Amino acid sequence: MFIKKAMTSKVISIDIETEIIKAHEIMTKNNIRHLPVLDKDNKVIGMVTDRDIRSAMPFNLSKKEKQNIKFKAKDIMTENPYTISSLATIQDALLLIQKNKIGGLPVVDENNKLKGIVSVRDLLSSFINVLGIGEPGTLLGLVLEEKIGQLKKIVDVITEFKISMGSVLVARYQEENKRVVFIYLLTNNVIPLKKKLKVMGYTLIDPISWYI
Repeated sequence: MFIKKAMTSKVISIDIETEIIKAHEIMTKNNIRHLPVLDKDNKVIGMVTDRDIRSAMPFNLSKKEKQNIKFKAKDIMTENPYTISSLATIQDALLLIQKNKIGGLPVVDENNKLKGIVSVRDLLSSFINVLGIGEPGTLLGLVLEEKIGQLKKIVDVITEFKISMGSVLVARYQEENKRVVFIYLLTNNVIPLKKKLKVMGYTLIDPISWYI
């Protein structure tokens, strides 16, 4: 899925002269954690986060003390923040966010002009939709040999039980030449299916105790 399908298009932004008390009010009112800082050409030149504001304006200050704080966005923002193209994928965004330990990315065009913003919350919502786990169901975990046709055998058994699948995810396994397959089944009645798979010699694992 491309970022443009997952991002928030209506972005609230500020300029470098915005006072942080105003930025804090904007975040609180709109329940957001990131404010892109733009220049007069709508290009992204910085990012202010709720963490930046907390560092500059401790929560235990009185209202009067907060009003005396004259820091502006230019004083606390991260300059030249990481950005991402609307043509990138949600996987690209996840890797960039995880690698750099950030909570959101401004989405820009080829001229670095703001087109949207994508946060961890947006990415989670997108993956929920992609994986089909928004519907009631059961996550099934199996260890398979890394051979052509193994997944088809599992799908054939699931079809035999007339069960619909929401998604399939393949992950690495600690043993060589093996993979773990997680299948989201759109049913809660999976006991007969599990029994059949065990009889066929497949190893079932508990997804809750699994660490990728």
